[in-house]
Amino acid sequence: MGSLRQITRLSENGVRIFCKQMKDAENASILLRINGIRTGSGLRTAATKADDENIKKFKEGNFEKIPDPNHLDHFRKSQSTETLVESLKDPPPMGTHTLPHPIWSEEELHNVKVTHKPPEGFVDKLAFRSVKLLRSTFDLLTGFNWGERSEKKWVLRICFLETVAGVPGMVAAMTRHLHSLRRLKRDHGWIHTLLEEAENERMHLMTALQLRQPTWLFRMGVIVSQGAFVTMFSGAYLLSPRFCHRFVGYLEEEAVFTYSKCLKDIESGPLKHWQTQKAPDVAIRYWKLPETASMKDVVLAIRADEAHHRVVNHTLASMKEDEYNPYEPGK
Repeated sequence: MGSLRQITRLSENGVRIFCKQMKDAENASILLRINGIRTGSGLRTAATKADDENIKKFKEGNFEKIPDPNHLDHFRKSQSTETLVESLKDPPPMGTHTLPHPIWSEEELHNVKVTHKPPEGFVDKLAFRSVKLLRSTFDLLTGFNWGERSEKKWVLRICFLETVAGVPGMVAAMTRHLHSLRRLKRDHGWIHTLLEEAENERMHLMTALQLRQPTWLFRMGVIVSQGAFVTMFSGAYLLSPRFCHRFVGYLEEEAVFTYSKCLKDIESGPLKHWQTQKAPDVAIRYWKLPETASMKDVVLAIRADEAHHRVVNHTLASMKEDEYNPYEPGK
């Protein structure tokens, strides 16, 4: 009986303590609400007295008493922003804003060789034969090998080929980018290399356009060929990235061969005047050439770029899709 009374007394004490704690908590909540802090919304700080006065003035229509936005830090424009806006009125020259890319030494420019990777297996052979078919068809339709080669023939050929060469890198980068987003997985560093390649090919085109502006017929041909090639290459990359990178590798082999032939025409052919003709300003900025650089120096730089793309794409074609890209930005 005594133990039962003791248990009852302990229970009553526990209830009193619990009630006291609940009352203290209620009082604390009231104090918080009085101070303008709402516990239900994460203890947000209430508006200050000055804020309340400004809100009251705003409701009364006293807008002239509201602080001027130009004097508030949140709206204040920095000097750099104003300078940027002014600079848009006089945009920088072409080739100023570019992705990192290799800058070749004299030794590297003159040591480029025409090489060939023998195809291994069905995919490689299919890629190689596809490139050979495209080249022979293009040569036949353009009549490049008929008659004497001239500057006009060379410039138009370079312009057209570079409009095609700039497609694979961009399509591959976009596809891998979307795969990374859709699969919620990393890309392993391939995207930046592919984007650099696409821009590099586009800069080849921008350089060639400084020498000659194509006709409307040429432009229509570019639109048709680009539409067809983008569609086919996109589908092919979804099915077999290895085939596509091997295809581009063989395509770059042909590009190195083409620019090597162009250099022969510069040395002892119809393009001898390119030995002394000044390089376009965009080429000097992009490849960081000396101010005295000639068109021959530009062709040497373009050929070195194509040789680099040749190695990169053959490397990527031999790798698995989830292996890390060994080429750092600009390398």
